[in-house]
Amino acid sequence: MTAQRLAPLALLGVVLLALGTGATGLSPLRLAEGLRTGLSAQESLVLWDIRLPRLMLGLLVGGGLAVSGVLMQALFRNPLADPGVIGVGPGAALGAVVGIVLGGSGPWVVMGTAFLGGWGAVALLARIAQSGGRTDIARLLLAGIALSALGGAVTGLLVTMADDRQLRDLSYWSMGSLGGATWQKVGLGALVILPVLLLAPRLARGLDALALGEAAAFHMGHRVERLKVLAIVMTALATGAAVSLAGGIGFIGVVVPHLLRLALGPGHRAILPLAALGGGALLVLADVLARVLTAPAELPIGILTALIGAPVFLHILLRRRA
Repeated sequence: MTAQRLAPLALLGVVLLALGTGATGLSPLRLAEGLRTGLSAQESLVLWDIRLPRLMLGLLVGGGLAVSGVLMQALFRNPLADPGVIGVGPGAALGAVVGIVLGGSGPWVVMGTAFLGGWGAVALLARIAQSGGRTDIARLLLAGIALSALGGAVTGLLVTMADDRQLRDLSYWSMGSLGGATWQKVGLGALVILPVLLLAPRLARGLDALALGEAAAFHMGHRVERLKVLAIVMTALATGAAVSLAGGIGFIGVVVPHLLRLALGPGHRAILPLAALGGGALLVLADVLARVLTAPAELPIGILTALIGAPVFLHILLRRRA
């Protein structure tokens, strides 16, 4: 069975597992029976107000991070690139720290400052990388490294000013979680991330040409500068929204594109839509494990994605060395 046919079936299985897993007695078998015969009031509340928003948010956040990873790897022509190279992740983290330490720990405050922080970092990087009307990719990468270091230093300074409650909030946010999922957050995520997931496949031909180099892509008739700007803007939108909604969740943008390239080859026409499905499925599966492994406590998702992603990252490094 091809990856194109297997991915929707795998996603369906993960969805059913997520909806039927939790602290209450609403198991997958009970869920299937209840959808046919009717659920109790408590089961309906658990399904519609807790598990379903959490599932939808996980699909959006995971899909956004994975598609952003595909775009960045194509832009930098490097399988190790992820959305953090353009500063949106560190910028959003700095924004969240500012929101928690200086603005209060309300979820909407933190979400707003995280999104603004991510976009501020991208805008500054784009300004630095502009030279002669074009975006210099090497300068963008170097500036991203410098600004990430600066953001980390400012974040560390603000952490020293935080009290115990704020430190707990910072620690919980930095490791990522879908525990605060609501329909309002799902709506905001869909408003920002869903257009990126739908429009990104339209860049597939240009990204395929870009793999041959900017000059080759230009001579093939592609508007290279426009392509680079669109890739950066889409990544900033999807990653900024994902980080602001779910906190710091790493490696999704590296693992999913790499596995898809191993299965499908380098063509972005197939990789981009499947990255949206695969990233969402992987994050939802990690969320299920986070709820089950230490029940009734809940592991931060970032720990599980790092446990999955770090070996894959090392595998890529070893392959490139060979």
